[in-house]
Amino acid sequence: MKKSITLLIFGKVQGVFFRIKSKQKAESLSLTGWVKNIPTGEVEIFAEGDEKNLKKLIDWCYNGIDNANVKKVDVKYGVYKAEFDKFVIML
Repeated sequence: MKKSITLLIFGKVQGVFFRIKSKQKAESLSLTGWVKNIPTGEVEIFAEGDEKNLKKLIDWCYNGIDNANVKKVDVKYGVYKAEFDKFVIML
């Protein structure tokens, strides 16, 4: 089943290539959406696709970047709307 998720990733996640690596991971999982830095130090991800691949992305957030130190990932599930045709880094 297709769904969407919004993730807010807390910890040392900026300045460690988290956005680039998360884009690569999302693309490898055939997910669409975006990733961006938040001024308060977090990274936010919005992704759409198969639920099993969304769960893989969530799991990846905890250990996918060697230099990152993820403390917490807030997850909000939503309805799949096919809003995006690719995964991008927002500035």
